[in-house]
Amino acid sequence: MDVYTVSFKGNRRNHYVNTSGFEIEKETHVIVEAERGEDYGTVKRRAAKCEYDPEADIPKILRLGNESDKDRMIFNRQKEEETLDECLKFIEKHRLKMKLVDVEYQFDCNKITFFFTAEQRVDFRELVKDLAATYRTRIELRQIGVRDEAKRRDGYGICGRRQCCSNWLGDFSTITTQMARHQNLALNPQKLSGNCGRLLCCLKYEMDFYNEVMPLYPQAGVRCLTKDG
Repeated sequence: MDVYTVSFKGNRRNHYVNTSGFEIEKETHVIVEAERGEDYGTVKRRAAKCEYDPEADIPKILRLGNESDKDRMIFNRQKEEETLDECLKFIEKHRLKMKLVDVEYQFDCNKITFFFTAEQRVDFRELVKDLAATYRTRIELRQIGVRDEAKRRDGYGICGRRQCCSNWLGDFSTITTQMARHQNLALNPQKLSGNCGRLLCCLKYEMDFYNEVMPLYPQAGVRCLTKDG
């Protein structure tokens, strides 16, 4: 079974199976199954077997994208900017305490998803009514965290490289200041925080190595006797 990782706007990714048997190369645009319709994405790579459940109902890659599909997506992106501005007006109208992050049209326009952040739970029922009446399609409002916001917006870290979450990192792990202490890093929030304002995801990358080798070394301040004195 040929399963591929397909990327969409905002670095959203999912797995899709190629049941038709056609050749698919990296960065190929494809039309895939979506909830109640179709969506347009870019193939990033062939998925490893450990990344998906072969017994699960994996959605299909329907066909390769063409120039007409590309033009449709360019049109959708333009509509997303207009829709975002319109939604901001509705949010102000209802005085909702939420930050609109992004708007994403499904390829066939059968659904529009609005991504937002908020400190507390938001009652957006009236907002959904206004949006549904305006655009006459399925509306979904999805609350995301600040790390997901940074992932969707993309950007570069203090290392000078593209954000891990936007580039390749699939799921977020729990990061703690104890990890920084264990690696003898200065607890400087400006140096330890990413664009999301949370602790850097890369603090966890070398933790297994530190946990393995640190017990082999003496504690700081301990006097040690070596063969040289």
